[in-house]
Amino acid sequence: MKSHFNRHVAPKSSHPSYLCEAIPAAPAASYNSHMQESLPKRTRSVTFPALVLALLLICSLNAMAAKEFVMPDAHPARTYPAHDEHPMEKVTIAVDPYDVEYKASIFSVNYRNYGLLPIFFVFSNDSDQPVALTDMKATLVTVNRSKLSPASTDDLVRRLSHPTRSATGRSIPLPLPSSKKVKGAVSQKTMDEIDRSQFEARAVEPHSTVRGFLFFDVSDISNALNGATFYLTEVRDAKGNELMYFEVPLEKYLSAPQSTPSAADDKKQ
Repeated sequence: MKSHFNRHVAPKSSHPSYLCEAIPAAPAASYNSHMQESLPKRTRSVTFPALVLALLLICSLNAMAAKEFVMPDAHPARTYPAHDEHPMEKVTIAVDPYDVEYKASIFSVNYRNYGLLPIFFVFSNDSDQPVALTDMKATLVTVNRSKLSPASTDDLVRRLSHPTRSATGRSIPLPLPSSKKVKGAVSQKTMDEIDRSQFEARAVEPHSTVRGFLFFDVSDISNALNGATFYLTEVRDAKGNELMYFEVPLEKYLSAPQSTPSAADDKKQ
């Protein structure tokens, strides 16, 4: 942030130096005092706050740049409000949207500003046999019956590299301090975050839980979670048999008690 200062420069003297030496000191001091008083009050009063604001902005950007993504710990899937349990098969899935500020702050990128919705996906296998997720298909079906599939790595890179106003509904955030770019305008740090955050498990061992994020493009959808349902199909047991499909209404999440006051406020927006 730049502040505009009014510079007052005394006109260059046209008199020889020996004439300048004869000028009394007192009038010069009086002249300088007069010049100080003539400075606009607005310039003098705004200078310090402007510098402080600039420093705060720089510190904020540096802090965001330094933040490293850490995958949230996964609890048993049945402990999340939005879950679907298959007692006979002893498997449970859960989805936990990161649609509010205090939760999404674990990321260095504000994906909401790019029309992307991160959903924390958890799969718990309490059986004695492994479960295969190699062919699993996750789908978010909106209240208007739009079927959304998770964004791939390339999809995320394209959106972050070439954001559009229609996707964000607002101006694009200021860029973070420069770092090594690997694809388009996406930094190596952001690429690492994408790779580390996405759900990549291909199987769930007996009595274990796996987790990761699925990112959905909701740029053209307002209130994407209201009335939406998450489906998971083509999950197979150790013998290759397909399990019953999973169905999780997102209203379970929206109607659950909020863990922080700010979360409830964000969901109403």
